[in-house]
Amino acid sequence: MIRIERRLKQPRWLTVAVPIASVGVSFLVMAAVLGATGHGPLHTYRRLFDAAFVGSSAWTATLISATPLLFTGLAAAVAFRMQLFNIGAEGQLYFGAIGASGIAIWLGPHHSTALTILAMCICAAGAGALWGLVPGALKAFARTNEIITSLMLNYVAGQFLTYLIFDSASPWRDISTIQTRSFPQAIALKPSQFWPALSPLNIVVPFGFLLAIGIGAALYVLFRFTRFGFEMNVTGDSQRAARYSGMRTRRKILAVMAISGGVAGLGGASQVGDFSHELDASPQGLQAANFGYTGIVVAALGRYNPFAVCLVGVLLGGLQNAGLYLQGADFPSGLVGVMQGIILFCALGGELLIRYRVRMGRRAPVPIEAVPTAEPAP
Repeated sequence: MIRIERRLKQPRWLTVAVPIASVGVSFLVMAAVLGATGHGPLHTYRRLFDAAFVGSSAWTATLISATPLLFTGLAAAVAFRMQLFNIGAEGQLYFGAIGASGIAIWLGPHHSTALTILAMCICAAGAGALWGLVPGALKAFARTNEIITSLMLNYVAGQFLTYLIFDSASPWRDISTIQTRSFPQAIALKPSQFWPALSPLNIVVPFGFLLAIGIGAALYVLFRFTRFGFEMNVTGDSQRAARYSGMRTRRKILAVMAISGGVAGLGGASQVGDFSHELDASPQGLQAANFGYTGIVVAALGRYNPFAVCLVGVLLGGLQNAGLYLQGADFPSGLVGVMQGIILFCALGGELLIRYRVRMGRRAPVPIEAVPTAEPAP
């Protein structure tokens, strides 16, 4: 007989070994896919590694690709840690980009770069947090499924982003010339408003990447060394036990969803300040990148540990960068997406092995003495 039992205590070695084994299994499965499509697995893996991590230019492109994944991965990890499945980091990132670009346009180029960056981060985090509070409030007070509500709000945020640039004369749209009135275009930031970057060993490190690492360290401290983090863990394990002990679970749900949305919103600010320097609403721009959905893979592989999430974000950023570099007639871009999907499924399978265990055996027979017998009638 096969029985599936929930582990009351997860061994520490298991939480480390299973994710590593999941990645190994995913590469074995992908090797079979590559072989079936006529690509040599070892040769392809070597090309992917060289394109992602060999040379300063490869590292620069990898860090650029990894920066938004760190923000969305950390945002998902914050919510998942309390068993809140926030699938809305994509829309929260959009609103972060809207808030960051809006305050930068309003301030103009005549303020210091430090003040502009601070204002962009505050507005982006606030906009993302407010958008994250919508499914959080519905979960806390109406007991709706946050997976469905946060996912649906992604499409609302995408349509709103498109409306600001293509279907209205909003403050984000450039209408200063005849060309921009005919062909919608966002107002671009001035060079003095661009976020700075470091260049150690000829590797360009975006400011947003450093900001994401700092946020990961702050979240680690929050989870491990604060009362709030302890109550998060208790509420995630059992909301009933948390309520019984006097914890205010509704407040925790709202706070966690706001923090998750705020972190994702900062990813939108990084996209504007570090890379696009405008509110990119084109179909091939921010909405086509799917940073929020890839962040779920990053959080799952990192086991919701902020430092592990940052490491996995860099690895998947390198995978995306290598896929773009190798894309061509002999290497379809869809293979990279297939690889990410295989990694996600293997990570979810590993998560089940960590939380549950499978036992095989025969049901123990019930002793005859334990079978109740009817008493004879008097």
